Amino acid sequence: MRKTDLGRRVGDMNKLSCAKMRQPTGGGIVVAPLYQAKAELFRTLGHPARIRILELLTERDHAVHELLEQIMIEPSNLSQQLAVLRRAGLVVQRRENGSVVYSVSVPDVRDLLTAARRILLAMLSDQDSLREQLDTTHRQVG
Repeated sequence: MRKTDLGRRVGDMNKLSCAKMRQPTGGGIVVAPLYQAKAELFRTLGHPARIRILELLTERDHAVHELLEQIMIEPSNLSQQLAVLRRAGLVVQRRENGSVVYSVSVPDVRDLLTAARRILLAMLSDQDSLREQLDTTHRQVG
């Protein structure tokens, strides 16, 4: 089955009967397609090459040959990953002096990637703390 763009999937989800889910806090009703759209966004981001492409494009616009130099993947693989990001509406392309240049179409992507980095650092920090506790406990027992 061929992947479709995020925008079309969100539109399709809105056409579905909007099953409603209660928030655990009792804070009201939330429509399920919102969660489906969020899950689709995170699936779109679920490839290391796509994350790296977005990181580079949040710094500045890049031509395809520049992305190839930075990411070091096969041209066909880069093309596939760019197509996924394009269909999802996260990047746009334009022709410039004979080159295809890509840019981020949603500036908030930078904030999302920064938040992901902070979350990962916090998780790693917690793992280091746990590792230290395990080492200390091991020395006391052993």
